[in-house]
Amino acid sequence: MNKERDPLSGTRRRLHQIAFLGSGNMAGAIVEGLLARKTASAADLICLGGDDDTAARLSARTGIAVASSLDELLREADTLLLAFKPQHLAAADPRLRELTAGKLVVSILAGKTLASLDRVFPQSRNLVRTMPNTPGQIGAGVTAWCARTPLDPADRAVLDRLLGALGVSMEVAEGDLDAVTGVSGSGPAYVFEFAAALRDAAVAAGLARPVAEKLALETLLGSARLLAHKAVDPELLRDQVTSPNGTTFAGLQRLKARDFRGLIRETVLAATARSRELSRDE
Repeated sequence: MNKERDPLSGTRRRLHQIAFLGSGNMAGAIVEGLLARKTASAADLICLGGDDDTAARLSARTGIAVASSLDELLREADTLLLAFKPQHLAAADPRLRELTAGKLVVSILAGKTLASLDRVFPQSRNLVRTMPNTPGQIGAGVTAWCARTPLDPADRAVLDRLLGALGVSMEVAEGDLDAVTGVSGSGPAYVFEFAAALRDAAVAAGLARPVAEKLALETLLGSARLLAHKAVDPELLRDQVTSPNGTTFAGLQRLKARDFRGLIRETVLAATARSRELSRDE
């Protein structure tokens, strides 16, 4: 097992094994991100899947171990990442209560509150609830998180390593996670829908579909990169593109007339409200 330098003492200590309960797309993204960044080796990681072959496929792709039971999964692991379907939490194996005693448990289960996680993992040394998004599959995601109690430096380092495999992360209050779900959790779908709308509009304007697809994609990519690079309010960059009574002005006037911002606000609020409903239904 690999070693790393303790952030407090500066001495070398063992890098504890990380276990994945669930082996779907997001678990795979974290595993591949950890390996690509060399913040963990395949020997440090182990997974346990469901009745399908996702665990075997993840192992074949990355070289990590596949456990045959919960006991094997958690025997050496110091951190457990929950990556199964959220609806399965209520029926989780009751042995997890004892098997996770003294371990750090990190959840990516959408809509599952710290209180609901605490009922299943009451003896864990800490619980972390996270809300990642799908761009994490290529290391370009953003993940918001909250913990049951403040994380000590060692556990914070483990969490940073895990979430860093997906992209950037930020700590928020648990009460904000429903809004986070409505913005960044569901947000990629809004962007994909806008990309499709821009493509279709380009076709309607007379462009061939391959040309329309390329223009829509590159426009979104370039605009997002420019906004990140400039680090200014998006309105400033918008105004730099807009000449009085020009082409961009004409398009923006139509968006304003149809209350584009109001529609986006309603979209995010609808997703946020549904996230709150799902949390209450657990």
